[in-house]
Amino acid sequence: MDKNLVIVESPAKAKTIEKFLGKEFHVMSSYGHIRDLKKKDFSIDVENGFIPIYEIPSDKKKVVSELKAAAKKAETVWLASDEDREGEAISWHLYDALELNEDNTRRIVFHEITKDAIQQAIRNPRRIDRNLVDAQQARRVLDRIVGFELSPVLWRKIKPALSAGRVQSVAVRLIVERERDIQNFRPEAAYRITALFTKEENGHRYEIRAEYNRRLKTKAEALALLENLKTSTFAVGDVHVRPAKKSPAPPFTTSTLQQEASRKLGFSVGQTMMVAQRLYESGKITYMRTDSVHLSTLAVGTARTEIGEQYGEQYIKSRQYATRSKGAQEAHEAIRPTYISTHAIEGTAQEKRLYELIWKRTIASQMADAELERTTVDITISDSVAGKFTASGEVIKFDGFLRVYLEGTDEENSENEEGLLPPVKKDEQLTMQETVATQRFTQRPPRYTEAALVRKMEELGIGRPSTYAPTISTIMHREYVEKRNVEGEERTYNILTLRKSVIRDSDKKEIAGADKNKLAPTDTGMVVNDFLVEYFPSVIDYNFTAEVEKDFDKIAEGKEQWNKSISDFYKMFHPIVEETSQMRTEHKAGERVLGEDPRTGRQVSVKIGRYGAMAQIGTQDETEKPLFASLQKTQSIETITLEETLKLFELPRTLGEFREKEVLVGTGRFGPYIRHDGKFVSLPRGIDPLEIQLDEAIPLIEAKEKKDREKIIRTFEEEPDLQILNGRYGPYIGYKKSNYKIPKDRKTEELSLEDCRKIIADADADKAKEKDKSKGKGKSGKESKTGRSTAKKTATGKSTAKKTSAKKTAAKKTTAKKTTAKKTTAKKTAAKKTTTKTTAVKKTSAKKTTVKKSPA
Repeated sequence: MDKNLVIVESPAKAKTIEKFLGKEFHVMSSYGHIRDLKKKDFSIDVENGFIPIYEIPSDKKKVVSELKAAAKKAETVWLASDEDREGEAISWHLYDALELNEDNTRRIVFHEITKDAIQQAIRNPRRIDRNLVDAQQARRVLDRIVGFELSPVLWRKIKPALSAGRVQSVAVRLIVERERDIQNFRPEAAYRITALFTKEENGHRYEIRAEYNRRLKTKAEALALLENLKTSTFAVGDVHVRPAKKSPAPPFTTSTLQQEASRKLGFSVGQTMMVAQRLYESGKITYMRTDSVHLSTLAVGTARTEIGEQYGEQYIKSRQYATRSKGAQEAHEAIRPTYISTHAIEGTAQEKRLYELIWKRTIASQMADAELERTTVDITISDSVAGKFTASGEVIKFDGFLRVYLEGTDEENSENEEGLLPPVKKDEQLTMQETVATQRFTQRPPRYTEAALVRKMEELGIGRPSTYAPTISTIMHREYVEKRNVEGEERTYNILTLRKSVIRDSDKKEIAGADKNKLAPTDTGMVVNDFLVEYFPSVIDYNFTAEVEKDFDKIAEGKEQWNKSISDFYKMFHPIVEETSQMRTEHKAGERVLGEDPRTGRQVSVKIGRYGAMAQIGTQDETEKPLFASLQKTQSIETITLEETLKLFELPRTLGEFREKEVLVGTGRFGPYIRHDGKFVSLPRGIDPLEIQLDEAIPLIEAKEKKDREKIIRTFEEEPDLQILNGRYGPYIGYKKSNYKIPKDRKTEELSLEDCRKIIADADADKAKEKDKSKGKGKSGKESKTGRSTAKKTATGKSTAKKTSAKKTAAKKTTAKKTTAKKTTAKKTAAKKTTTKTTAVKKTSAKKTTVKKSPA
């Protein structure tokens, strides 16, 4: 019998903690959440205070069974999930689902996995914080309501399988609005004037680069200035020398770590969190989901010692930063190394790089300011020329924290390093060697990187540290947003150069508007966003979303009831959903009518179809069926022209014959392709299916044939459907559209037909066993408990409306089913007669559960 059972979320964390506890402690993992709302059901009892109906998923039943058995044998159970809201909710679900006893259950928290921190937590257990649990539960319930009620509306009005979310839709809106700003941007040109001056002193020749303090709008103005400068003289005007200081950035929060890892290491937001999670679970850094910049007294003291030993006493300046984020509710400390004296760690290359970044930022935050001297020199112009030239220089007198770390920036072309200026005196004469007037254009707003999007969301108060990475992952997975490389367009700009009293006029070319790996909306994302902005403006309003986060903070602080907050939202939200669902529109959402086909006179339009952006000739009302064509990946329904759209209907087109077989080029769901002899060859990016010719297509066909030949290792005449193939991860058996792994102890070249059949039979038998096993588990699995952790019995199994409209598509009309379900507020559409389908109701057996008090 184990005296103490400690339950954490992850196996890696369990392994690390077990090293610090004695033999009397046994550490097990819950592998994250062990209970959640049902995936396909609404699972919220709207009539009874929005109580969520939880279930233990089939893949977690074995874990729960093992944890429950271990808990019954233990004298004391320690719930040691993370100390944020999500972690608190995990502890509460464990306490409830494992049927733990209040008398022998303890809740412990720590923000770093060190021996001292864990032993300190064991000495100071606490109760489960129901306020934090309610805040997490409120987020989960609200997100389920928005998702389950909004998504079916999108299915009916736009296309099936779309989804909407309270935070994800707002994030998409940010990206769509930025894209529209870029589309509407019109660059304005102006001339930037720079000059090179020289002076002689003690046999030395010094150079000073300066910029004219005005931008000139036209070429005529620039030429006129250069003409005047031919006969002008130049002298040093005012010289300003002033000391300046630069202070270090505070230690990392979740958001700033994601931003810096993107700028300096090229990590995605999700990648940063994955690597940081591994560092935390292995005891190398403190908890990585936090919006606090606070450092413990011990950490500050250790940093002082480390800085003194490494760089000297003059580099020490202890600081305690204040957390600016309103409602900061996660961990109590910034992200830092658990042992600041450890400069480098063992691990993967990614772990080493991220750890080094965290170590440098932490150390720099406790170092002295950098001391600078900034000099500005005005250069006056004779002959009554308006304006002046200005030269700037910066000298580092004491590097301070810059010796270790300098924070990055998202701004493009922002690092204009200023050099050292030579010694100059007022009224000293200078000689102009060259003046260049370069035509420059105003820059369009930049597309968001993942890091820049996180920063914007944080500024607006949208989401919290734990939500940034999942939000970005979701909008990309849903194909509302994609990382895109934009090639840009060639642009001509003018340069006027004055040298030795001669003005030379020349033109150069540059690429403008190029972007690499930036976030951009897809056509689907733009259409969904426009629809939500039009019909649900309050739900995806930036201020509203931020206010909801503040409500969650109030719930976490015990200042507001979570059910009331959800109820207030639902009263506003649900009627809009009902009204929008029943609304009829002339065109499908996002449809854009471009004009008429000159050959047939039929309407030409573009819209979102089942498989993405598509063009259409004709309408559903006409006798003749409409014609359809997919847009190319480089085309958008927002910008495509009538002429470009009509060209799409020229596909598929015949290129000619190759080996007496017809060669066709077309475009489909997965992009443009060549079809030859029943086989398809994808067109590489950059090749236009409307322009490609037969002589260009043949090498692509031959290359595909070669690749296919290399893929086949062996075939069998007796069994044509069976092949041994070479795949991405090594050889495998392909048989009747199924793939089978070859055991490592078998040599591929020695496999006979009978050997292959046996491998297939064994694999199919194993699959059948697993299927039977999972079915058995599903039957024996008990329905999970729900509700609030109070001493009262709560009936949580009330009938919940299962919205079958969520499964219906525009293409399928099904007979309405009559229901006898108990009316809920979700169904109250008083006296409205509609022809819409009646919602079917799935009855759930009422089950009363007694939920015990939270543990001490």
